[in-house]
Amino acid sequence: MNLVPGQYREVSVAEVPVPLTAEALTKYLTGRDVYRRTRYVIARRQDASAVAEVTKQSEQPLFSPVTTVRLLARADETALVDAPDTDTGVPTQLARVALTQAPGARCVIVRGRYGHVNFILDPAPIRVRVLEVVPPWPPKLVDQLTRVLDLAEDLPPVELVPELVDLRDLAGRLPAERYLFPCRAGQASHDQGTPVSYLDEVPEREPWTLVGCARSRGIHDWFYGGDVPMVDMCPRNLAAAKAGTGTGTASSQHEAQGPLITKCCLLEDRVAADGDTVVVPWGASLAQISEGLTLALAAQAADPVPR
Repeated sequence: MNLVPGQYREVSVAEVPVPLTAEALTKYLTGRDVYRRTRYVIARRQDASAVAEVTKQSEQPLFSPVTTVRLLARADETALVDAPDTDTGVPTQLARVALTQAPGARCVIVRGRYGHVNFILDPAPIRVRVLEVVPPWPPKLVDQLTRVLDLAEDLPPVELVPELVDLRDLAGRLPAERYLFPCRAGQASHDQGTPVSYLDEVPEREPWTLVGCARSRGIHDWFYGGDVPMVDMCPRNLAAAKAGTGTGTASSQHEAQGPLITKCCLLEDRVAADGDTVVVPWGASLAQISEGLTLALAAQAADPVPR
């Protein structure tokens, strides 16, 4: 499952004059010299393709004869896709092409950026849930994870499953005549035209309801003191509450299974992991996002989720 050759040099593409069957390919390839790093052969005949794994007599000389051949994917299980914008060295990009452009194929060969060719066998991306509050759009944490995955040559294929909480809907759980949001960057406003102020601008005190988190509450108390009605928007707390209430139908909960990545502003310079939940700082760098993703995938490997 999710077999992706780690290096282009492991894959050879060859036009062959024989049927793309295990018997014919074994007979044709056995004894033929291949490059010492070749491990997989994409055998092409007319418009059809099959993929075989080969072993060689030696990996020391530049070329060495094939000693064994194992057919990994028959021609009727294989599709060839041209995707010139895809980096075929990145498993998540390969899986994305496979599932969107050849969803019925067990093996998908992709001819991508720079003309490089690679394949993915039995694509089954690991689902990683991402709980994030919006706005802003696009959801920042989802966008950062996507950017990291688009360069992640050393990670297995991942499918991000966004679980978005709209701050305007969240604020509506505690109706008020005015709301105070942490900052204008989120561009939060109430659909019904309810006045909004922003904590980072330190406005004159109003009888508002704070939509924020523990850090926002601390800043509010620093400048204003006193009690204030508050709606908790901390993604970490929202994730914990959602897990505790088992929100959703049994079917939707099953589909949402998988490790969870979210964020919290109380984490300033580190990434935290608790079971299959990973929390990154609110202003996480891409390096911290990558660390969090690696921890989430490690949790998945330790406790695989049935699909």
